[in-house]
Amino acid sequence: MSCWTVASPCTVRCAAHRVPPVATGVRARRYAALAGALLRGLASGPRLASGEVLRTQAKGVIRALGATLEAPASVSGPRRRPGEAGSLIVSDHISWLDALALLAVEPATALAKREVAQWPLFGPLAERAGVQFIDRDRIRTLPDTVAQVAAVLRAGRSVLVFPQGTTWCTESGSGFRRALFQAAVDAEAPVRPVTVSYRQCGEPSTVAAFLGEDTFAASLHRVISARDLAVRVTPHPALHPARDRRALAAAAHTAIRGTGAPAHP
Repeated sequence: MSCWTVASPCTVRCAAHRVPPVATGVRARRYAALAGALLRGLASGPRLASGEVLRTQAKGVIRALGATLEAPASVSGPRRRPGEAGSLIVSDHISWLDALALLAVEPATALAKREVAQWPLFGPLAERAGVQFIDRDRIRTLPDTVAQVAAVLRAGRSVLVFPQGTTWCTESGSGFRRALFQAAVDAEAPVRPVTVSYRQCGEPSTVAAFLGEDTFAASLHRVISARDLAVRVTPHPALHPARDRRALAAAAHTAIRGTGAPAHP
């Protein structure tokens, strides 16, 4: 157990199709489209970490999966002036698809658990996109991680984090871990809470959830098989960085909750 470790009651049984899956032929076409989208992303090389390229490639992967992205043009609001800090974008955490949806809207430096680097194709793609990998089992790395995030924010780039520390089957989830909010305090950067939610045929769905002992391959297959899946990104008003990290974490979680998510099964 470490400072990053959070227990969730959600298991793979929570992830379920709300409507019948698509036909085998549709799945096959989606897998082919996904392979093409990922290879195009890899072919972008170092350019993938640049804002517009990252946004375009993330949208392409979501389309290839057969999902629809419902999101505003930006989650950080008006364009920052030179010298202003970036935003600490904090979101609930349901799926590996969360990060893709958010990066398709707001190119940022994302933090992810180190295991993501080992995922086929997605891992190398994440590295080229500038994702920073966290070793959640080493508590001694936490101060350095906070300092690195603060430095990125001071440089004017936004940082995407999932402070719940694990995935849940709905938006409500658990409270937020406070450590990374210190980076926003240190950098005097705004905190932007964002809700990511999933719908099938317009109704709340847990099909995209990546939980417990689930494997990435099984979760990917479930998402590709999902009928009429939509990923909804809902930004909330920015929180002022003058607050202490405890207050920031509580306020961010309060903003994200209460979205009418399905109850935990």
